Amino acid sequence: MRFVFIHAERASYPVRMLCRVLEVSRSGYYAWLGRSPSARKKADAQLATKIAAVHKKSRGTYGSPRSEGRKR
Repeated sequence: MRFVFIHAERASYPVRMLCRVLEVSRSGYYAWLGRSPSARKKADAQLATKIAAVHKKSRGTYGSPRSEGRKR
């Protein structure tokens, strides 16, 4: 999470300062930058794509369809 914040704010502040304030090493940040996404991250992205497709296919609805004849 800290590295994500540093990455987002690096245009506004020097990486060296952000790392010092957040108490992480610059080498750790740059190692994080070069890493490929984890298997979990890839699986989550694939699942999100499938969920979006199902949601679109159901015309943006979710949950069990309600019976039209049933009134409360």
